[in-house]
This record gives sequence, C-alpha cells and structure tokens, in this order.
Amino acid sequence: MALDLATWHARFRQQAEWTRKLRQTLLRRAGMAQARSVLEVGAATGALTGELSLDWQARVFGLDQEWTRLAFARLRDRRTSFTQADAHSLPYRSGSFDLSLCHFLLLWVRDPAGAVSEMRRVTRPGGFVLALAEPDYGSRIDFPNSLVEIGRAQRAALIEQGANPDLGRELGRLFLLAGLREVEVGVLGAQWAGPPSRADFDMEWSVLEDDLQASLTPEVRERLRMLDWTARERGERVLYVPTFYASGRVE
Repeated sequence: MALDLATWHARFRQQAEWTRKLRQTLLRRAGMAQARSVLEVGAATGALTGELSLDWQARVFGLDQEWTRLAFARLRDRRTSFTQADAHSLPYRSGSFDLSLCHFLLLWVRDPAGAVSEMRRVTRPGGFVLALAEPDYGSRIDFPNSLVEIGRAQRAALIEQGANPDLGRELGRLFLLAGLREVEVGVLGAQWAGPPSRADFDMEWSVLEDDLQASLTPEVRERLRMLDWTARERGERVLYVPTFYASGRVE
C-alpha cells in the first residue's frame, strides 16, 4: 500500500535529521549566511525548505516534479516560493541563485549529470552547488547476517522503481563533468548508541514495507522486522549505507 503524504513528510524529516550537522557545516562554508537566493531541487514536501527559510536570511525557492508533494509543502511553508518543474530543465535564468542544492535526489533522476549541470547553470559565478546526500547501497552493511536479506531486497526494489541505488560513488565524477571547481566529496559518518526510538524504527519499516511488498511475502517481512528490532534492542544491529555528499564552486 502506498504511503500517504504525511508519512512521506515524516520520513523526509527523519532523513534531514541524519544530515543536519553536516548540512549546516556545508551551508556555512558555501556562504549561506550572505546568500540572497537559494534553490532546492527536489524539494518534495518541503522538509528542508522550511528549515532553510527559518534559519537563514536568503529567499528560498523549492522545485519538484510532483505537484501533490508541492501542494503539501505550500500548506506548511509559506516563506518558500515553490515551482513544479523537471530537474533536467530548470525554469530559471542562468546565474539566478547564490546556492543550489539537493538532498537524496540524484539517485532518482533519469540523467543525474544533466541535473547537476542545470544546478550549475542557474547558480551565479562564485556560488556553490551542493548534493547533500546520495546513498550507495552497493556498499551497504547489514549485521547480524540474518538481516542481509533486507539490504539485498531493498536495493533490488529501488532499481525496480527506476532509481540508481549506487549513485553516491559517482558524485565526484558528476560534479567534475558539470564543470564545477574546488570539488569536495565525502561520506557521512555513522554512530550507533543504543536502540532507536520505536517511532523511528516504525518509520523506517513503513518505508521498507512499501519497498519490499512486491518481493517478499508478509510472513518474511514480519520475520525480518522482528529480527531487526531484537538485534537493535541487544545493541548488535549494524545498518550502514554509505551516504555521499559533494560540494563544488561555479566558475
């Protein structure tokens, strides 16, 4: 069963929490404090735009291809200017923004190199393009070994949905192909400190259920869910999906 918009918004907010510390560092280094206009490509339900509008002085613009998600975002974030459009053809003049960014977007687009090039085009010379989070499921770690099936099935499900689940490792090449300078690429850190809250665990599994319903039976999904929670309660669970970021300056 497809997830509703409120659930997706909660999921996007959860993902935003994972990257908050790094995001704040990258934004400061990219001159966010002095920026007058900022674009998020793939804004979805506004999980990031609301934060950007509240925390910084810049005028924030959000773009997404799905109008239902944008309608949801507009109801919750009145400060941001939202536009429905395709990441491959941004409806803005060249050099319109001081900073352009995306968050868990490029794995979903048909032509990620083209999307990065468009972000560079609409960013002024001296401004920055940021890809704040792109996963690499091909290097995923699941432990205990009884849970490896989750990662395999989720990666296959993402491919079936049209995503490139290993895109993270390509970020540096994509930024260089786009003609960006001073390119920096890295991987988010990972720490484990006790079990997650039940609410966070249930949120993760609501997305997993949506991804895996076509490939695993309800009985198998429930077995894996119980194994997963038990391993987390015992402090044994390792779930690590290398998540890359990249920053580049427009010349």
